[in-house]
Amino acid sequence: MDTASILGLLGFLGACFAVSTTGAVFRPGEWYERLAKPRWRPPNWVFPPAWAVLYLCIAVSGWLVWREAGFAGAAVPLAIYAVQLAFNAAWSAIFFGLRRIDLAFAEIVALWLSIVATIVAFYPVHAGAAWLLLPYLCWVSFAAMLNLAVWRLNRAPAAGLGGSGAPSR
Repeated sequence: MDTASILGLLGFLGACFAVSTTGAVFRPGEWYERLAKPRWRPPNWVFPPAWAVLYLCIAVSGWLVWREAGFAGAAVPLAIYAVQLAFNAAWSAIFFGLRRIDLAFAEIVALWLSIVATIVAFYPVHAGAAWLLLPYLCWVSFAAMLNLAVWRLNRAPAAGLGGSGAPSR
């Protein structure tokens, strides 16, 4: 692997690391712990290692497409890739930061669609890069179901939350 390729990989890893920081800035905290959650929700400790593996796959996937075609040759697929990274970064801010479970669900649906679009756009350029995104799509599918379940469990006034999932005051 040449220097340019290594620097490219470091760039994609850096971009994914930057996206992952929203999860560190907007943490679940006490508000999230008080929410009703479905029984099938995994314990909190599962999320960081799962996301670490997924971000590595996302970074390598983007890097493979870039290495195959460059920014000019894969402008549209890499633009779609950037959009899905932006949606990924926004979810934690909406769910944990704004405490808007309803908007977070709409946002995660957009994230899911952008991941599908990225897979479709990557496949003709580098099939392996597209395949690397399938675990990410599966995890976000699960996360979307979890988001929806938490929203449904917490939107009744009796639960002490407003319809948006924000604590009532």
